Amino acid sequence: MSNLADSVEGQFLTLHEFVKEAKGRLSPGNWDYLVGATETETTMLRNRAAIDAWAFRPRVLRDVSRIDVSGRFLGRPIGLPVMFAPVGGLENFDPEGGAPAARAAAAHRVPIMVSSVSMPGLEPMAKAAEGGIKVFQLYVRGDFAWIEDITRRAVDAGYDAFCLTVDTAIYSRRERDIAKRFVKPWRARATGQHFQAALNWEDVKRWKDRFPATPLVLKGIATAEDATIACEHGVEVVYVSNHGGRQLDHGRGALAVLPEVVKAVEGRAKVWVDGGFARGSDVVKAVALGAELVGLGRLYCYALAAAGEAGVARMLQILESEIHEVLGLLGVTSFGQLDTSYLHPVAPIVPPHVHSAFPLTNLSDPGYR
Repeated sequence: MSNLADSVEGQFLTLHEFVKEAKGRLSPGNWDYLVGATETETTMLRNRAAIDAWAFRPRVLRDVSRIDVSGRFLGRPIGLPVMFAPVGGLENFDPEGGAPAARAAAAHRVPIMVSSVSMPGLEPMAKAAEGGIKVFQLYVRGDFAWIEDITRRAVDAGYDAFCLTVDTAIYSRRERDIAKRFVKPWRARATGQHFQAALNWEDVKRWKDRFPATPLVLKGIATAEDATIACEHGVEVVYVSNHGGRQLDHGRGALAVLPEVVKAVEGRAKVWVDGGFARGSDVVKAVALGAELVGLGRLYCYALAAAGEAGVARMLQILESEIHEVLGLLGVTSFGQLDTSYLHPVAPIVPPHVHSAFPLTNLSDPGYR
């Protein structure tokens, strides 16, 4: 992967450069789909505000000459404590869909969660991620027999875990798309939403009884109460997420939810999180607060749209460099040394925005100060 990333190294020296390049390459409809959220987009803004509400408490005069940036996936070693979150319609960002991202993730030893509404599909994505860790994420569009069939296909294809998304009982009003009359092709083809609306805890129990050897992830947990119920059902991963602000408007920021979920889980399951994470410092904050993995969504989509597989590979290089820097400056040599003592609550100083993590995006524009 290093050679692939090196091919675009001179073009991309910072993460914000992927954002600028992606915007220039994507159609207005696909760009709005990527950056937008539901209704007033308040939940999306709170994702960033929640991340910015933590400051670091660095320790000094510690030997940080050797730093290990690796993470864990259900106890297994991986390159970084991040995962590519499931994103529908990746074919709108690259002609090969999610396959280039899957290859780059596998090469960097980073897991990918494959969306059931993204091309090229379950088996081809497993092949693209061959040798890497992969999770299949399902939107329920059929009865339990249908869920069983999809699960068997995922297990046979070599996926390491299975994910049910649980925060999409009702499909939200994404007004950027509605106002511009942008109809996403997979939404136009979608049927069976009532099956997702009917999904309940009894279905989770049936799934666990039927597939006890396959780790189950519930994505979209937003309260301590539901995290507790998930653990009572033997779920291996409680995934804190508000769908990037794309489902319930006026929800809490994901990082604001994380501490109460970690406390409720009490070590009975792993806790993952996504929602606005875009920098190495963001990842470090989430792990310090108890997350095993941090999901990245828009970030890898920018890189995919900007430069395909090489762009995603280069994005991971830069992200790793940022993480290495933050860990060293905090005075730790691995993620295992982090805890909440390295964080302090503060008032955010930057107004939240989908790109507030990248304040230099317009650096080259006339009149920028």
